[in-house]
Order: sequence, then structure tokens, then C-alpha cells
Amino acid sequence: MFLKSVMERNQPLVRLGIEWQQAGVILPDTYLLDYDTIVENARRIKQAGDASGVQNFFMLKQIGRNPMIAQALAEMGYVGAVCVDFREALTMVENNVPIGNVGHLVQIPRAALKKILSAKPKIVTVYSLEKAREISRVCTELGLHQKLMLRVLGENDMLYSGQYGGFTLAELEQTVHAIENMPGVEVGGVCSFPCFLYDEAAGDILPTPNLSTVQTAARMLTAWGYKDLMRNTPSATCVHSIPKIAAAGGTHGEPGHGLTGTTPYHAAHPDAEERPGYLYVSEVSHNLGDKAYCYGGGHYRRGHMKNALVGTTPENAKVVPVLPPELLVQEPVLLVQAPVRELTVLPVLLLELQPVLLPVLRLGLSLLSSFRILPEYSE
Repeated sequence: MFLKSVMERNQPLVRLGIEWQQAGVILPDTYLLDYDTIVENARRIKQAGDASGVQNFFMLKQIGRNPMIAQALAEMGYVGAVCVDFREALTMVENNVPIGNVGHLVQIPRAALKKILSAKPKIVTVYSLEKAREISRVCTELGLHQKLMLRVLGENDMLYSGQYGGFTLAELEQTVHAIENMPGVEVGGVCSFPCFLYDEAAGDILPTPNLSTVQTAARMLTAWGYKDLMRNTPSATCVHSIPKIAAAGGTHGEPGHGLTGTTPYHAAHPDAEERPGYLYVSEVSHNLGDKAYCYGGGHYRRGHMKNALVGTTPENAKVVPVLPPELLVQEPVLLVQAPVRELTVLPVLLLELQPVLLPVLRLGLSLLSSFRILPEYSE
């Protein structure tokens, strides 16, 4: 999806990936992160947010919950991390990275509440009164006060499979009254996902029905006397979309693939502010018939993987077609034969990747070594 873009806009990263793979510095099935480019992308996004009055929680699950980059973004002035699952939250806590929003899209399990709440996240997203009560009990025990964000649902909202949960607008008033009677917690905001998505026909990032649901919920809460509510409207957050968040009354975004310049908008707009900031590097394992099979996995249909760069040097590398993945965990398959051990570079959009964090080598370009998909969902 981003092969042409990364070859044109980040040639040093492509060259390094080829050289390190050929020299055996990195293993196949490795993600190579361009630290400097990611930090520069983050700086541009923050500047756009500051200019529009939109704060941003950074999302790093797509690049392995990388604590080095997380700490750089926190030092830059980002509010904190958005942790879409509790394991990411625990990684951030263990690395002293401030947590902005946690619980959206995966709720915090009871056994992890004390550790995560003790880190004093800015806000915790809840899908049920049962979870709100659990948080209330832990906050009372620890002497904490925690703001809660309600994930709200409208009749026409878009929801991804495996990401269901929240409060309908019809039950919002009853929900708010119930939380008002819980010690140690208060309603601090509303959110949904996705509130914006890239529309291929329009060639632009457009609002989804979910955005209207958040706006309606915020108006309802304001009518009941709530002030300074967080209106979190994530998905496809980048320099281009931040003014749209502000115009819609949103207060917060969640740049994730925006940080690496790898949203669908970036694939279609090579002049976007953010540049591609990472590569997937593998190599050919074997041939069978007229196809070559590569090490790795974790690629699937929503990634729109079409081509790979195959070769041993930047000069002899060629772009070849890739068999579209049908399964979530599938090795990359080239639709041509290729010499075994030859480099395969696949800069693809991986929206449903749940990586395990492994050590990072700090250079001008950072290395995230060989993280693999886990059998649980991601955004």
C-alpha cells in the first residue's frame, strides 16, 4: 500500500533495510522504525493540534508499544498515550510513560485495575456500569479520583467486529445518574470509534455517523450541567484531519498510523505532511511452482498489501506483486519466483496487529526486532 510512497519519500530507510538484511544485522520478519521521521511526524501533528485547540493522545500499538518513542513524544508535550488494551497500558506504566486514555477499545480487567489506576491516567473509557463500579471500588480503596469517558452508541454507528460495547443514547441519562452515585469517579467525556475514516471515492478523510453520536451525547451532558467534557473523536488522526476534529467540536484525537505516515490518506496523498516511518523487512524462504514464500505473518486483507520490493541491493531491487492475504496470520507470498534469502521489503498498513515488544536498538534509525501477531484483536 505504501511501497511507492516510502521509496520516494524515505529512500534512506529503504536502503538501510536492504543493507542490514543482506548483512545479517536483522532477521527476516522485522519491523524497521525510522525514529527521526516518526518524531518529526509527531512534532507536525502536535503543532497542528496546538493551532486548532485539539489535544492528542499518541497510539503506539502498531509499532510494538515502543517505549523509546513514547518517551520522546511525552517529552515533546503530548498529553499521554492512548492504550487500546491493558497490556499496552502496563507497558507504558512500566516505562514511566504518562497514560492519557485507557480502556478504549479493550476494557481494563479487574486484576490490572490497581496498577493502571495508580498511574493516574487522564481518563478511563468504560463500556458498562459494572466496569465503572469496579473502578469506583478501586479508587475508593486507593484514595483516588478518576474521570471516566463513556463510549456512546448510535443506531447508525459503524463498529468493527470484536469492538462492540458502550452505552446507547437512550440509556445515557440513566447511566450518568448511576455514575454520579459512585464514589471516586465522575463522568469526564464521551467517545466513539471510528469518528473519521478515509473515503476512497472522495479522496479525503470524512466523518462517520459515530461523530454525530458523540456530538449528541456531549450536548445531552452539557444540558445536564456537565462542563469541560472531553470529546474524543479518533481514527485517521493526522495533520490533515485535525482541523476537521476541531470544526466538529472534538477536543482530542489519537494519532497512531498518522505518526508513521501510514494511514490510507497517506497512501493516496504522497504530498501529506507526514512521511512513511517504517518498513517490514523479510526474505524469501523457498519457492513452490511459480510463487515465492517469505518468512513472517500478521498481514491480512484490510492492509491492502499489493506489492513487495525484492532484491539484494537498492539498484537491482524490483517491485513484484504479492498474493492478497486471506487470513489474519499468513506468510507473504510473491506471485513470482525469487532466489532464496533474497530481500523482501513490504511497507504495508497493518491495522490489526497485536505486537509483542522486543528490545530496540537506538541509532539514527531505530529497530523494532521481529514482533509477531498474537491471537487477540486490535484496532
